[in-house]
Amino acid sequence: MSEWLESAITRAQNLDDWLAPKRAHALELLAQTKWPTRKTEAWRYTPLRPVERTQASVVTADVNLSPEAIVDLAPIELVFVNGRFDASQSTKELPAGLQVSLGQDLNAEQQASALAAFSAIKPERHLFGLVNDALAEDVMLIAVAEGVEIAQPIRISSLLSQGAESHTRVQVSLAKGAHLTVIEDIQAQGETLSTAFVEYDIAADAYLEHYRFALQTGSNVAIGGSHFNLSDKSKMHSSIVGFGSDLSRLDTDIIHGGEFADAKLNAIYLLDGKELFDLHATVEHAMPNGTTEENVRCIVADRARAVFNGRIHIHRDAQKTLAALNNRNLLMSDKAEINTKPELEIYADDVRCAHGATVAEIDKQALYYLQTRGVSRPKAQVMLNFGFINELIDLMPNAALAEWVRPIIRERFAQMEVK
Repeated sequence: MSEWLESAITRAQNLDDWLAPKRAHALELLAQTKWPTRKTEAWRYTPLRPVERTQASVVTADVNLSPEAIVDLAPIELVFVNGRFDASQSTKELPAGLQVSLGQDLNAEQQASALAAFSAIKPERHLFGLVNDALAEDVMLIAVAEGVEIAQPIRISSLLSQGAESHTRVQVSLAKGAHLTVIEDIQAQGETLSTAFVEYDIAADAYLEHYRFALQTGSNVAIGGSHFNLSDKSKMHSSIVGFGSDLSRLDTDIIHGGEFADAKLNAIYLLDGKELFDLHATVEHAMPNGTTEENVRCIVADRARAVFNGRIHIHRDAQKTLAALNNRNLLMSDKAEINTKPELEIYADDVRCAHGATVAEIDKQALYYLQTRGVSRPKAQVMLNFGFINELIDLMPNAALAEWVRPIIRERFAQMEVK
């Protein structure tokens, strides 16, 4: 066990609140868990040295941080600063049918119900998910009533200042026939460490539109997860955009817990310098007639390293499943590295499934051609690269978010030099 994990366990043992039973269970599992090494399959290409050497710590002083505005978007704001909920920056008047609360503010009966749902979707195999179970304090619960469609998106912003450590946790519940859009947005300054996990319980006939923007770079250590449980005829559409940092790791789990559930997952990540981004995506088809469409695209420059592990598991009873996984990667440097591992594990005999992965290099002749025609090198790189991922941006259901993220990605491309 690492010194960092020992310190985290010690801190968690000193916490005593309504989450005590779940925290005790997480600590018990952590005590039995070996610190990952290169021999640990789930962490083979993602060394944890940045975690072990981090100087980030819990910041209790007030810090003046605010989420970046998004043009043409007026979301319901829920803001965390250095792991603590900031009510002063969060929306107070909520639409009918939407309930937002902190676990510590609930009565005993409500806490018992919330406790039963806490960590029921996120698998126990996630080491840092257990760390989050043990250290999260301001746990937020979001619930949408039956048949209610919330027109405004909810933006959950996790803001970190220089040297800060945070562990945010959100539980989202959509009742039957409900509709909701959730944006997970992480913004960090300087050297930070964060774990940010969100669980989504999507009831029958409900629809979730989900976004996760992990755009922190530099010396940040960002480890988190988005975990979904789908019921009968429920639907979800998830879009992930990430940049690399000293260590960026995201785990997503989609569980088809009902029949005729439909899941779409599109992910883009762009890496430069010596950055690392690791995306592990697992889809569990446990019931019949489910569909999954998963598209992951990555561009890696300089000496950066990308990791993708995509697993689709078709259980024995999940007949009539349709599932497709496609991973496309682009190298901009001879020293960049991509490790991709798409997996299909099928136990049903009446299914249609496909998976594939490609790794290619940028066409340097095309780059040279554009430069000879008067196009600057940065603009030429944007022209050649943007089309590679623009298709997934076009698939974002929210046009305002798509238009907001386009110039951010263009600027990122302009900084990523072909070598």
